Amino acid sequence: MVFANRNEAADRLAVALAAYKSRHPLILAIPRGAVPMGWRLARALDGELDVVLVRKLRAPSNPEFAIGSIDESGWTYIADYALAAGGTETYLQHETQAQLDTIKKRRARYTPLRSPIDPAGRIVIVVDDGLATGSTMISALHALRAKKPARLICAVPVAPPDTLEKIRPYADEVVCLEAPPHFQAVGQFYADFPQVEDDEVEAILRQAG
Repeated sequence: MVFANRNEAADRLAVALAAYKSRHPLILAIPRGAVPMGWRLARALDGELDVVLVRKLRAPSNPEFAIGSIDESGWTYIADYALAAGGTETYLQHETQAQLDTIKKRRARYTPLRSPIDPAGRIVIVVDDGLATGSTMISALHALRAKKPARLICAVPVAPPDTLEKIRPYADEVVCLEAPPHFQAVGQFYADFPQVEDDEVEAILRQAG
């Protein structure tokens, strides 16, 4: 195990990102797992917290395996191996709509009383608790680039080296603490890796204001 838990991972990311502490960065966490990390990171860097809503497109025979992703606008990233994994055009149409519906429900639930924080002109740090295929991070970075941040940073505790190479064209900077060559799942690099539920996400976002 590389990290005791998400708190330790967030604290180590804060050290790696310390140069941005005096610049009021916008920390955008990918729900649900990264939201507690994002809140800890925002406080460490004197930043502001919000969520960026993206969803992976699931392989038909393995819902944990991403064959693409979709952002809040409906833009999709389709992996080059999607068809080989069963992602036919018809399947992807249904899966895309299902995940977009989930995104809309999450937006209504997570930030019911306000609009998303505008990233234009801001230093934006997109955080997740780890990357496997990198699909959801690609959609997140693509969506945010269109909103013209001053600088766009991907920050993750762990990811395989080939995924990091796929991510780099979408960000101005990629910060990854560990890039082990033998990678099966994000959870294998945490001693404690509990599920984060919607109620916890809502509570953190209310606290973050």
